[in-house]
Amino acid sequence: MSLDGFVVRAIVRELQTLAGARIHKIYQPTEHEIVLHLRGQGASRKLLLSAHPSMPRLHFTEQTWTNPQEPPMFCMLLRKHCEGGIVETVRQIGMERIVEIDVRHRDELGDLSLKRLTLELMGRHSNLMLLDPQSGTIHDSIHHVTPAISSYRTVLPGSAYVAPPEQNKQNPLETTEAEFASLLASADLAPDSEPSSKELSSFLLNAFTGLSPLLSKEIVHRAEGNRTRLWGEFAAIVDRAKLHRYRPASVETDGGKTFFSVFELSHLSGEVREFDSASECLDEYYKDKAERDLVRQRTTDLARLLLNETAKNEKKIDKLKETLKDAEEADRFRKYGELLTAHLHAIAKGDAAAEVVDYYDENQPLVSIALDPQLTPSENAQRYFRKYNKLKNSRAVVAEQIEAAEAEIRYLASVLQGLETATPGDIEEIREELKEQGYIRQRGAGKSARKKKQDRPALLCYESSEGISIFVGKNNTQNDYVTNRLGQPNDTWLHTKDIPGSHVLICASEYGERTLREAAMLAAYYSKARESSGVPVDYTRIRQVRKPNGAKPGFVIYEGQRTLFVTPDEATVKELPSTIKQM
Repeated sequence: MSLDGFVVRAIVRELQTLAGARIHKIYQPTEHEIVLHLRGQGASRKLLLSAHPSMPRLHFTEQTWTNPQEPPMFCMLLRKHCEGGIVETVRQIGMERIVEIDVRHRDELGDLSLKRLTLELMGRHSNLMLLDPQSGTIHDSIHHVTPAISSYRTVLPGSAYVAPPEQNKQNPLETTEAEFASLLASADLAPDSEPSSKELSSFLLNAFTGLSPLLSKEIVHRAEGNRTRLWGEFAAIVDRAKLHRYRPASVETDGGKTFFSVFELSHLSGEVREFDSASECLDEYYKDKAERDLVRQRTTDLARLLLNETAKNEKKIDKLKETLKDAEEADRFRKYGELLTAHLHAIAKGDAAAEVVDYYDENQPLVSIALDPQLTPSENAQRYFRKYNKLKNSRAVVAEQIEAAEAEIRYLASVLQGLETATPGDIEEIREELKEQGYIRQRGAGKSARKKKQDRPALLCYESSEGISIFVGKNNTQNDYVTNRLGQPNDTWLHTKDIPGSHVLICASEYGERTLREAAMLAAYYSKARESSGVPVDYTRIRQVRKPNGAKPGFVIYEGQRTLFVTPDEATVKELPSTIKQM
């Protein structure tokens, strides 16, 4: 990962300015993250402590986090022991990805006590613990580790804190040139030939703490793969770290992957973005990744529900089509009834079949019609007429049921598409919509069940290059509000043609071609066709858009439309100024 010991060192350097700051509030927005609101030196800052298994990190953040109504137990414990406390020190353990934050706090008796927050940034083994530094006892942790999970150490309330196992690597900040040469000589490298860049990178990675594969490759690249130049480039990086001379930056490669470091990454080619601080770099890098992960966590059950309901309706349609196919036999039964009526004189009760002339065929062939021997000829004819009427009536009902099931599949697809572009703030609206539509059972009549529905949702609003507001509905609740309440008769409404997506509204009666193109781009981007090219987008005046009575959320019919073809481009969308407006 990009988050190595050198990045942690740069972050800790920034965090050391917190000495003397007071922890004003503590929140736990997710099961892996803690946010500390700190005040000191006339400033207010938010510090993120994340023990996420795939995105562990530590940095100041400007992001907005949605907090649960009921704080988790670990959050409540931190509030008890740390809220109102003063940060005394922030330190890194060697060059490891372990950070300790000491907090001085008054206990229930008013006595000063010292607590320690220990954050271990160890990939899937990452953890955040609250310790008593005097006894080394763990008060609690954000992730519990039982003996069944790890035989090396347990992380449970009341147990003694045991540091992660030693890696037996050299601290690069304390390594001399002679020690480096000795380690290089003892490495498993071919003595008579120049080792490959991969072998040199592996040597650095295995010999020194704090180095990531990314930084190891960078050092080898600067040394041009020459072992005799390796110490010089290694020492240059280490000296900059000792002096805290960092240049945080991210590089988005041509392959679409993004990497970051607190040093220049000259071995990567792509778009480079520099930052004023390591915190700013990490906050920006993890912004979208963390949000997508949070949305995925909170919508897994909804996505599974929608896919299951879609599968049910698809099976229902298959069965209904089989019934409809059977109903196509209706005309044959009517013909049999009429032929039997015309030949009653030639049929006797007890006959198992009747050979009659088919007057409906110009060749007038003989056809055999199966009979019930227990019935009279007339009753057999009536039996076929009843079959005809039953199938004829079912045909209309089945066709309606197929149409309803297809409409429900389209609705479910629109909700699923809303989940794909949802932010954490959108999820509750989608969940409430599914409750109202009967897909999720309303539980009890408590406060949550009685809570009044938000009448005016928060909407995503872009500003076109011509300064015109463009609103985007990101779920059916927002779509209904954009189309049925926000839009004025001469505003322009846009939607992808026959593709689930957002309702987009240009809030102006007059605008230029650029605004129209940008709005169409947004409609395509916030649709199921986000990854496609040449996406058809219909647009018309909103006075020509209406919602039928009894239609499901987000469904409208429209006329007078024209169609644009656009290719969604994420970079173009991100360049447009946007904000969330509470309507």
